[in-house]
Amino acid sequence: SSTAMAEVAVAPPSLLDLSDFRPENKTKAEFRIYDATNPRFELVRETYRQMHVSQTHAYATAERERWCRFDHAHMKAMDVLFELNKLVDDSDPDIDLPNSFHAFQTAERIREKHPDKDWFQLTGLLHDIGKIIALWGQPQWSTVGDTFVTGCAPSPAIVFTEQFADNPDTHDPRYNTKLGVYSANCGLDQVTMSWGHDEYLFHVLTHHGTTLPSEALYMIRYHSFYPWHTGNDYDYLCNEHDRAMLPWVREFNKFDLYSKSDAVPDVEQLTPYYQGLIDKYCPGVIAW
Repeated sequence: SSTAMAEVAVAPPSLLDLSDFRPENKTKAEFRIYDATNPRFELVRETYRQMHVSQTHAYATAERERWCRFDHAHMKAMDVLFELNKLVDDSDPDIDLPNSFHAFQTAERIREKHPDKDWFQLTGLLHDIGKIIALWGQPQWSTVGDTFVTGCAPSPAIVFTEQFADNPDTHDPRYNTKLGVYSANCGLDQVTMSWGHDEYLFHVLTHHGTTLPSEALYMIRYHSFYPWHTGNDYDYLCNEHDRAMLPWVREFNKFDLYSKSDAVPDVEQLTPYYQGLIDKYCPGVIAW
């Protein structure tokens, strides 16, 4: 609502960039060690603790149902992207560029390496716009961070996996076995992921009838699913289509890195090109 948006302007919420702590995003010299010498470590660990304790199978199921009513706003994709500039990343005082700049940087990196795949470029631009839910009151632990499968035992590949000891599902025989409520190789489209911006945007775009290919939708839905695409776990839930899409998700993640050394993109000059791609693959006003 406009009232909620007005409140945001007064006190913008802040989102941590939890990816800062991922070893695969750093050289050994620049990787931030997981210990008390890093002032942000406790903040990141606490965000994950809230996620790992609170994201039960019932919670993730209820959030999907709530957000998939698509009754929060009617907005065009590009408007949502620029609306996200109201989000402040207070986790890194050195970064004062608007959120949209990272989106254009990612898209342009992809365009340089994959000039023939306009759908891939557009995915780079839009992949994080599901974070709009943070402007509509969604807590950080249910918006950002690595995702995982609910309804079965947590993978040891999940960061801070010991925190799941305090998740009620860990002590529920329905959910605490390797397969839990699922059958082997049922396919990732049959599982309930922890709730966050990836899952939300996937449902928003498919509900809208996007013509983005399956590869793009996997990149959007699973780019934070690190225990799968980087931890090499959860194959026991995957079907052949999931396995065929995995290399595309990994290819996407090569480009989704923040770098202060990157040239600041000329957003004004680039906008018409990307608006053309939006018009091609997910045009018009979208229900959020």
